[in-house]
Parts: sequence; structure tokens; C-alpha cells
Amino acid sequence: MGVNVLHIESRPSARRPAEFEILVDVQCDNRRMEQLVRLLRREVSAINLAEFEGGEDLPPPTPLSAAASFDFGDMPWFPKKISDLDRAQRVLMYGNELDADHPGFKDPVYRKRRVEFADIASSYKHGQPIPKVQYTSEEIQTWGTVFRELQKLYVKHACKEYLENWPQLVKYCGYREDNIPQLQDVNVFLKRKTGFQLRPVAGYLTPRDFLAGLAFRVFHCTQYIRHSSDPFYTPEPDCCHELLGHMPLLANPSFAQFSQELGLASLGACDEEVDKLATLYFFTVEFGLCKQDGQLRVYGAGLLSSVAELTHAVMAADKIKRFDPEITCKEECIITAYQNAYYYTDSFEEAKEKMRTYAGHIQRPFDVRYNPYTQSVEVLSNAEKIVTLVSELRGDLCIVSNALRKIQAQDDTVDVEGIANLLHSGITVDPDKETEKE
Repeated sequence: MGVNVLHIESRPSARRPAEFEILVDVQCDNRRMEQLVRLLRREVSAINLAEFEGGEDLPPPTPLSAAASFDFGDMPWFPKKISDLDRAQRVLMYGNELDADHPGFKDPVYRKRRVEFADIASSYKHGQPIPKVQYTSEEIQTWGTVFRELQKLYVKHACKEYLENWPQLVKYCGYREDNIPQLQDVNVFLKRKTGFQLRPVAGYLTPRDFLAGLAFRVFHCTQYIRHSSDPFYTPEPDCCHELLGHMPLLANPSFAQFSQELGLASLGACDEEVDKLATLYFFTVEFGLCKQDGQLRVYGAGLLSSVAELTHAVMAADKIKRFDPEITCKEECIITAYQNAYYYTDSFEEAKEKMRTYAGHIQRPFDVRYNPYTQSVEVLSNAEKIVTLVSELRGDLCIVSNALRKIQAQDDTVDVEGIANLLHSGITVDPDKETEKE
């Protein structure tokens, strides 16, 4: 009848335990909505109709509303605003169900604890504070064991961007060997540093849902910890991996931007392209290396949270290769053993530029841009939207140009020409055609 069902969800009624509430998110015109409501009133006891999702008093941002007219055809659904991430929480593995080879599979106490963490994640909605967890003495002891051993390796092997943020995490987020930091505290810290936010997750998300979160500067983060029987091994991301491996670099602006651009490139892409992007994420953000001061340093969270593999990777010269997205995207991702290869770049900026070039060849009939003011993704599907974007960019370029002139007037040792060349090499605007090109 011309009604597109975007999402459907059922849950027991909090007011009437014997009944169920069913949430249906649909897309249709007003006439068909009226017909649908009339039909439903004959079948259900009550209908709560919201004109806009979540009962908002205001409609979605204008660019988002305009994007609704674009024909997405059979393209995979993707979130358009940050609250849509509530619908992108498909756990691929682990969560409250552990495989037989998991270290905690035969421990009923540990498995019960995992259910508690899964319940927190599944109940969480965007905008809520992240519930704080009272960790047990055994969990804190496991954290402390991992914390102490990794601290010995960071000074020698971690990249400088990682080490720069460590003191602030200690000061503001309670990073200590006798304390597991709370996600809410880290969340507040990251929002102030780079605009990234954390969201509790029950387990290993599908690549599409995880990358979609990055597009909105949202990092899905576990709260549970690995089993105490083997503190130096986990087959899945846990809070040691997230807090020790990822957080210091998500507080770095360049790295935060790199992570977000990977996420934006995934929106609307086909499954094959998403799998390739997930592989590139794996061999950069999780297992990447870079050269600094003539030496290889580690920035990958999978390495920075694993005592054994961190030591192995920096010594495995025959496995270390130059990062090339077209080649790296075909590499096998290994979860339960050491990787067959590790990839490096000279800097985060180099990785970003290579990824931008790669993302430009992903087949989709539009590009997207994140609007931090509305926390939404704008679909750049027609010339009018691009003209609006160019107008906004001109304002930013004017600010940069004025700032360069003032710096040059105050300090003639600053390489203003070099900065200007860098700016012009990144974006060229044709004032006659009102278009932007990279």
C-alpha cells in the first residue's frame, strides 16, 4: 500500500505486563499514514502516533528532510542522525552467548556477569548517561595485571600521539592499575577533546553497524573484562582492549578524523565494500604501525592492548608491509592468533589521504557529510546541496586566509606559504561553477 517499513521492534509493556508494545518506524506520505492508522485501530488496543521519531517538537534538519526525496532503491539502510544508532546494534558474536572455546565458557559466575553487561548495552538509548559499573575485586585484579605489563611496553613502542594523552586520562578518567575507568567519565573527556562519544555494546557488532557509529563520532565500547584465568588473552574486544588500546588515540584530533572518515565511507556502501573497509579498519586502527623519528611505532589498539602480540609485531620484520588500501583490503583478519601481516604508514595523515583516495572509488550515487551542529549525516545527492556546502566552506576558507595574514604580520618565520599551498592542494573551488573538488 505504499508504506516502507524501516524498523519494527516488540517488547513487554511496562504498564500492562500481559501485553506487548510494538514500535514500527515507517516511511510514507500523509494520506497513506491516515489509511494505515485506520486499519491498525481495528486490530490493536491503542496507538501512539509520533509525527517525528522520539516525539521531537521540531522536524529533522532541512538537509536531512531534503535527502528523503532521493531514491535509495535497494541500497542498504544506514543511520541519518545520531539517534538512529539505537537501531544499529546487531551483535555478530559473543555478547551474553560465549563459544565453547571462550576462556569463560565453563564459568557460570562469569557468564552471569556477561549477561548483566549485555543487558546494560541492550537497554541503552542515545542521550542517556552510560550506567556506571561496580567492578569486582577479581575484575580489578585482572585489569591491574594487564595494565602493569602493558605500561612497560608503551614507552618503547607506542606512538607519540598515544603517549601524549596518557597523563590526561590518568588525571581526568582515573586510569590506574587498581581502578577500571568508567565509560561515562571517559565519554565526557573524549567529547571535550575530539567530539567522540562512547556507547556501551554487548559484544562484537557487525562491521556495518560498528563503522556506522564511527561516522557520527560514536565508538561502541564494551564494559566487561576478559576472564581472569588468562589475563593476556581474549578472543573479543573487552574493556582492557577498549580503554587501554583505543581511548588515548581517540583523544587525538587527527586520529579521530581518520576514524570518522572510515565510518562515513561505509554509509550506503554494499556488503562487499563494507567488508573491505572493515578490513582496512582492522589493519590500521586495530593493528597499524607508523614511522616516527626513524623507528616503527605502534598505534593499533589490538597491539596496544596485547602484551604478546605487541612484542611479536615489532620484531616480525618479515611481516611488516607498507600500507596500500587496494592490497591491504584483501588481507585475512585473524582474531585468535597473530596476524599474517602488519601495515605501516609514515603518519596518520598519510593513512587518511590514502583512505580518502580509496573511498572515492566506492560505488554509491552520492557522498555524505557529517553535520556536527545537528549530529546528522547530510546526503550530497544534488547540485543544490553541494552549492550550499561550498558556500559554508568559503566562510571557513575566509577565516583561514585572514588568520594566515595576521600570523605573517606578527611572525615572519612562520611558513605561511607552505600552509597556503597545503590548503590549496586539499580543496580547489571554482567560483564560476560553484562546485568543489578534491
